[in-house]
Amino acid sequence: MSKSEKSPTKHTLFEDAQAFVYGTAICALALVMLKSLGLVTGQTAGLALLISYIIDAPFGWVFFAVNIPFYWFGYKRMGKKFMVKTFACVALISLFAEVFPMLISFDHLNPAFGAVMVGFMSASGLMAIIRHGGSLGGIGILALYVQDATQFKAGYVQLIFDACLFAVAAFFMPLPLVAYSLLGAAVVNMVIAINHRRDRYIAT
Repeated sequence: MSKSEKSPTKHTLFEDAQAFVYGTAICALALVMLKSLGLVTGQTAGLALLISYIIDAPFGWVFFAVNIPFYWFGYKRMGKKFMVKTFACVALISLFAEVFPMLISFDHLNPAFGAVMVGFMSASGLMAIIRHGGSLGGIGILALYVQDATQFKAGYVQLIFDACLFAVAAFFMPLPLVAYSLLGAAVVNMVIAINHRRDRYIAT
């Protein structure tokens, strides 16, 4: 077998670390933009944002707290290594989300433009994290666990959760902001669906 035909090597510890710092920093900046616009997103991050609006609590602390119940599912479904990486990523997001607002602010940010750019940034950060064996925890882990236990597809679990999340958001947020939030969430899912292909990106 020639060198060009050899299987890709595993990511090193340094490569994993830089991917997690890069990915969580990009996602945290996107969440800071979302919060400055008063928008939400899907999955656990969206739930944490909505809770932080309702109870006027720091997003970083809420995001860290809402992910705690899901680590057990992550350990059972994906193993200790995945759980440790996921915990590290969630902790970094929680930290960055509290620090970044001290370093940057937005005097003017168009909500449609902001929603789209947040979608692009979030997808980029998430792909870096996923390709290095981590995640941002939450509903995605639970969805895989439910799929294993019941054969009900994980994608449907996530879709149902997001539908419920945005329905609840509509009771607490102006409808135009909910619409912009849906735009941003759609962009995230579209970018990941098109660009994250396990048959093409197989290094771990």
